[in-house]
Amino acid sequence: MIKRTLFFGNPVYLSTQHRQMHLQFPDKERDEVNVPIEDIGIIVLESPQITITSGLLTKLIENKVVMIQCNSQHLPIGIMHPMSGHTLYTERLRYQLEASEPLKKNLWKQTVQAKIANQAKHLKISKKKYKKLEYWLKEVKSGDGENHEAYAAAYYFQHIFDLPYFSRNQKGIPPNHWLNYGYAILRAIAARAIVGSGLLPAYGIWHRNKYNAFCLADDIMEPYRPFVDLVVQDMLKKFELSEDLCIQHKADLLKIPAMDVEMDGKRSPLLNAMSRTSNSLFECLEGSSRKILYPQMI
Repeated sequence: MIKRTLFFGNPVYLSTQHRQMHLQFPDKERDEVNVPIEDIGIIVLESPQITITSGLLTKLIENKVVMIQCNSQHLPIGIMHPMSGHTLYTERLRYQLEASEPLKKNLWKQTVQAKIANQAKHLKISKKKYKKLEYWLKEVKSGDGENHEAYAAAYYFQHIFDLPYFSRNQKGIPPNHWLNYGYAILRAIAARAIVGSGLLPAYGIWHRNKYNAFCLADDIMEPYRPFVDLVVQDMLKKFELSEDLCIQHKADLLKIPAMDVEMDGKRSPLLNAMSRTSNSLFECLEGSSRKILYPQMI
């Protein structure tokens, strides 16, 4: 069953009642609501006037719910997730920490190839020039020492949105703000899946920033980014481009966990696919498999 993504953009009091999440609104015209905690995958907390009890936080963490906190500009700035989501956490963590450099380089090669393949497919279905990406895809070597991932990303973003002067930059012109929001949701999904597989989100196979607590999440989310780009591309057809990130924009971006993707010949919600990716990563780390499973854009 697909887990629910809940967004709270207005004042609300969140607590527990009958082992469910209980919602009380200052607006007395709105009825109180109970939501089964086991149905929840992600919660986005945007309003500064949200109160949440310690008891509810404990139950959410125990049920592997990821919470995303937003700042005064309504942009995600933090993620809360369980410390451990697997009974064999210590044993699995040992495989991750002891992974050899050649293995990590091979895993990063697979990740870069999956990302470029999805970018090329996105350009192809959008009737854009994509052959250069297919060429770079074949040239990726262990560890991607020639940085084809960066070349492919620069070319891809020059062509995908049909917007003059657009370049991918976190602080750049729209629709960068839509991409930032979508990627933040994707990062939370990746962190949740990693913890559920008994791995440590901070210890990556390629990303190594000492200030980044989600290096591994940033690694395995790379091939999923084109699916966020696909959502943003559709939004450009529906909405006028503006500096504001409104509730309608967020509603579309919050559908990302439930969007269907295809992996290994099977279709499933992206949230579930990410769990398969993280589990296949562990199998590579322990030596029972040599291939990470990533979705293919079709």
